Amino acid sequence: MPDNINNNIHIPVLLDEVLETFKPLNEGLLIDCTLGFGGMSKALLKDHPKLEIIGIDRDEDALSYNQDIERLTTIKGNFKEVLPELIKEHGSKIKGVLADIGVSSYQLDNIERGFSFKGGVLDMRMDKSQDLTASYVLNHYSKLELEAIFRDFGEIREYKKLVSFILEAREKKAQARMLLDGYDLQEICLKVSPKSKINASTLAYQALRIEVNSELDNLTTLLESAKELKDSILAIISFHSLEDRLVKQAFSDFAKSCICDSNVMKCVCGGDHSLGKVLTKKPLTASAAELKRNKRSRSAKLRAFKFD
Repeated sequence: MPDNINNNIHIPVLLDEVLETFKPLNEGLLIDCTLGFGGMSKALLKDHPKLEIIGIDRDEDALSYNQDIERLTTIKGNFKEVLPELIKEHGSKIKGVLADIGVSSYQLDNIERGFSFKGGVLDMRMDKSQDLTASYVLNHYSKLELEAIFRDFGEIREYKKLVSFILEAREKKAQARMLLDGYDLQEICLKVSPKSKINASTLAYQALRIEVNSELDNLTTLLESAKELKDSILAIISFHSLEDRLVKQAFSDFAKSCICDSNVMKCVCGGDHSLGKVLTKKPLTASAAELKRNKRSRSAKLRAFKFD
């Protein structure tokens, strides 16, 4: 574990909102799908003396940091695979599930991890043992693959122009037996949208990170697995519109009593299919005080659902 890791730990985004969401819990088990450096879990354990937590994370640094914490069990893995197994194993004992679908400040601030604009490294693996990196995607994916990633995951309007510039720069680098790095990508992004209000590389980095870590697929699987929960609160913090739309739509579907096709004139399903209720009509967002303290909280949105 890096020596400077303690300097990168901070108060988790939307901590107060998470504590309020899970306030009804007394005892039982909570699954923290994205343990990180344990800020959320530790606060929840402090507030709920009878609660036990299982924390899942793909990052070895995070898991090492959270060893030997009373009532916290850690599991290395992707919550996409781990959560369904935990639901099968523990069933009704699970009273809460939390997922913070974002990159930790430690990961962002550690230039070697390749999530940040501060360095030229393009890695972005949440699990450092996996093979696929952002550098490989940028330097080896085909034109059509890159266009799909930047269009669908980055929602970049001029995605074709961006990919054209990338391929052109990639060819020049190849002649010198070199690969494109983060500095190259940032320079290319500035050429595509030099007057953008947001850092021109933000959406491109987002798209690469989602591809490398299969983030939307993981979230979709989590939401599908959550339908098996009983008498449990599910809270999800997202950081961009793609994730938030998935969560919002899933929660809306969970709450529906009628699941008939919209073209059906009369309900034939029986109208008794609601899994519970949405706890957040609108997503919870950072307070003014939190925004002042941590600018990274500005895009965070928390949605919660209570399963019957």
